[in-house]
Amino acid sequence: MDDDLYDEFGNFIGEEVEASEEESEHGVDVGNYAYDEYPEAAPEAPAEERMDIDDEGPSNAVVLHEDKQYYPTAAQVYGEGVETLVQEEDAQPLTQPIIAPIEQKKFSIEEADLPPVYFDRNFMTDLMNYPEQIRNIALAGHLHHGKTAFMDMLVLETHAITDRLEKRTGKKRDEQLRYTDTHVIERDRGLSIKAAPMSLVLSSSKGKSHLFNIIDTPGHVDFVDEVAASLRLVDGVCLVVDVVEGVQVNTEQIIKHAVLEDIPLTLVVNKMDRLILELKLPPNDAYYKLKHVIEEVNTVIENTIPGRGAERRISPEKGNVLFACTSMGWCFTLRSFAKMYSDSFGGVNVDEFARRLWGDVYFNPRKRTFTRKAVEEGAKRSFVNFIMEPIYKLFSHTISESPEDLKGTLGKLGIQLKPSQYKADAKVLLKLVCEQFFGPSTGFVDMVCQHIPSPVEAAEKKLAQYYTGPMDTKVAESMKKCDQNGPLVIHVTKLFNTTDAKSFYSFGRVMSGIARPGMEVRVLGEGYSIDDEEDMVLARVSGVYIAETRYNISTDGVPAGNWVLLSGVDNSIVKTATIVDKKVDNDEAAYIFKPLSHFTESVLKVAVEPINPSELPKMLDGIRKINKSYPLVATKVEESGEHIVLGTGELYMDCVLHDLRRLYADMEIRVSDPVVRFCETVQDMSATKCYAVTPNKKNTITMAAEPLDDGIAKDIESGAVKIRDPPRKTAKFFEEKYGWDMLAARSIWAFGPDDMGPNILQDDTLPTEVDKKRLNTVKESIRQGFSWATREGPLCEEPIRNTKFRLIDVSLAQEAIFRGGGQIIPTARRACYSSFLMASPRLMEPVYSVSMTGPQDSVSTVYNILARRRGHVLSDGPIAGTPLYRVSGLLPVIDSFGFETDLRINTPGRAMVSLVFDRWSIVPGDPLDRDMVTRPLQMAAPLATARDFVLKTRRRKGLSEDVTVAKFLEPEFYQSLIESGTLEGL
Repeated sequence: MDDDLYDEFGNFIGEEVEASEEESEHGVDVGNYAYDEYPEAAPEAPAEERMDIDDEGPSNAVVLHEDKQYYPTAAQVYGEGVETLVQEEDAQPLTQPIIAPIEQKKFSIEEADLPPVYFDRNFMTDLMNYPEQIRNIALAGHLHHGKTAFMDMLVLETHAITDRLEKRTGKKRDEQLRYTDTHVIERDRGLSIKAAPMSLVLSSSKGKSHLFNIIDTPGHVDFVDEVAASLRLVDGVCLVVDVVEGVQVNTEQIIKHAVLEDIPLTLVVNKMDRLILELKLPPNDAYYKLKHVIEEVNTVIENTIPGRGAERRISPEKGNVLFACTSMGWCFTLRSFAKMYSDSFGGVNVDEFARRLWGDVYFNPRKRTFTRKAVEEGAKRSFVNFIMEPIYKLFSHTISESPEDLKGTLGKLGIQLKPSQYKADAKVLLKLVCEQFFGPSTGFVDMVCQHIPSPVEAAEKKLAQYYTGPMDTKVAESMKKCDQNGPLVIHVTKLFNTTDAKSFYSFGRVMSGIARPGMEVRVLGEGYSIDDEEDMVLARVSGVYIAETRYNISTDGVPAGNWVLLSGVDNSIVKTATIVDKKVDNDEAAYIFKPLSHFTESVLKVAVEPINPSELPKMLDGIRKINKSYPLVATKVEESGEHIVLGTGELYMDCVLHDLRRLYADMEIRVSDPVVRFCETVQDMSATKCYAVTPNKKNTITMAAEPLDDGIAKDIESGAVKIRDPPRKTAKFFEEKYGWDMLAARSIWAFGPDDMGPNILQDDTLPTEVDKKRLNTVKESIRQGFSWATREGPLCEEPIRNTKFRLIDVSLAQEAIFRGGGQIIPTARRACYSSFLMASPRLMEPVYSVSMTGPQDSVSTVYNILARRRGHVLSDGPIAGTPLYRVSGLLPVIDSFGFETDLRINTPGRAMVSLVFDRWSIVPGDPLDRDMVTRPLQMAAPLATARDFVLKTRRRKGLSEDVTVAKFLEPEFYQSLIESGTLEGL
């Protein structure tokens, strides 16, 4: 043994032999682990430097057993920033991956790429610069009348996606395309829930291209808030009506709204094939059915604006009625049908011929002339002769003839089909034949271009209606001209969530200027005004898109007159907003567009809470997003701490809660039983003047309450009379319409609880008794007290409605310090409450108007179900030209839960029902009557209903069990009333 290689203990100290290749491979990572606490030794330095740096501790230091580290820690293996978990072997199920993949959540259908179209997209963006060639329209109408199908027809005309559709197999092959229904629930339920915008290039019969911005709106009555948001952005409405069902309840609402807002109307009479294939009406009867549907629309217009309906009348000879069958992919106007004759036979004056194709005009085939009266017996109207009969013949030949015969028949019409298509199903064959016979929808384009104004023509009227600023500024001038070189103004009315539902796109109309990405803008909310700039946020536009429902086209600018989809500016927007340049030339003040005026109110409410309390912030964020997504949803926190969500109906609330659970909060929530909003009102004048003394005993306010005349509340809420108008104008309104005397009309101080609240505060004090100058110093405080009182009434903290509070007497301290807001506001509120409770208070509940369409045997079922739910029928009768019946009635909202399901079960799904908020009506019974005893789990007697509702609402809100007049009256005043016997009847 060589002594130089080993020490005296036999340890090897010689030079290291080079490790074999195999060993070096195994030991590659060994040096990465520092097993001891000491830092790794520095790399070996040259020999002469070794002495200088050798100041480490001795290498033979003793390391205790417990301090030794045999294995590397997780932090040493994986690095400092990695979270490591040590778990038992069986803690995680096999089905769950150790590291879960990142989930890409998709809540709506989206095109993977831009789909091919039959027009050049650059051409579309060029057309945007010519507002005269643009039309902004909304497709509106009742549920299942064919709006989305009409949109599909236009999409298939412009998008090259037929190959993709032909590849569908099985059940999916027969499914409707429904291109604009992208939301998960829309696909599952088969009805539109959100408005869906699309921009398409369509050409007219003369071959001229127009840019059509079309918004497809939902037809269900619960979602009319989407229609209201859409109608604000459009210049005209295409009303879609099913020829069999006719004008339904939602159609009526939309017509009224459009007429009152002065939006041009055109009519699309849809599902023409049902006349032939379903109702099997002869051509002459089909004409009467069509005429009846058109006259139904005109009747609603006339009833909305009595005496002025003639100028808004719609009629085929005017050219503003389109006949369509969206399932077969065809549509025509009288003019487009006349043009087909002109193309086939030549020498026909299209316009003159079209004028003679409707109404009592008969064709005499011998003399080849038109007459107003039938010359021969059996002579047919020109519409039947030239339009209905050819269509009927086309249908009957296609359905009944053998492929060989049909080939010859279609050959004469110039229709060529592939041999395989002749063997297709009758429905498919009909569609193919009709598409070739009628051609593209040029008739629709002609009608819209003729009867709906371009953005330039409509701008001035839109400004006058909705803009709150003056009309003589540079900004207003630029908007009137639709000037893309002017300052930027965008009116946003709708927010659409992104596919992952994390953020929102803001959808609006560019009124002036050009919306470009990267711009710094000011976002003005609904609460913004020149005096109060709190509701204003600076934001940067991160993206500008053209909205196409299933895909968005990114663009570097959208000029005035078009619709635009913006990203990056939605943070501060809740319902609507006005977006303007960060700085306008000449430092002009910015004004906003008015908030939306809706057709209906949110009256249904539920309370929500997270199942896991720690997820409350997550739920609150979800509620905030819900508020943005649905125009008419309202959310608030009650004093009991409940989070309340208000909506229009059951389906609406179902969709809202689905979105809250799945899309926006992604958590489980607990939902209370549905309840409704109530209102409080009075029936008589206060039994006595009621006074309230301020806490410092130096001021007294005396008031009396009385009910308002019928109709005033509606006028205030609809904006027919405004408190911000000059007092003379407001006074004149009440003098002329309701016969108030001049003094009373001019002394109106406020509407409440806000500017459009259905209550009035009136100063009824006399200058001889009260120092008016001193009274004016506390006017604002009394107003605020009145506002507070009407926002939450004394019965069960629900808003007061339809009540006038008269200020009869006021005695005020001389020193201003003793009559501050802290003294006056709560006292004014107490005076309102006490006078209210002394005026026979009553509870009001919302009532739905019920409209049912179904077969005759379902009519009696409606009567029975309504009777069980405190409802009643107003009218019933057959729908002309069909085997269907229509029943109209009223039903309290609180008794409507499950009504639709109940009806569907009892009429095996054949009856369709629509429930629309109609009015507020007084609940039977006295809410303060202590003699009425309500027992648990038993229905209250009819006259105890109001008492039952008040007690249960107070209990739910965590208020004291009962309400007494004593709580709000001054003790000595209360005592004197008891002694005089005034309170006995109360």
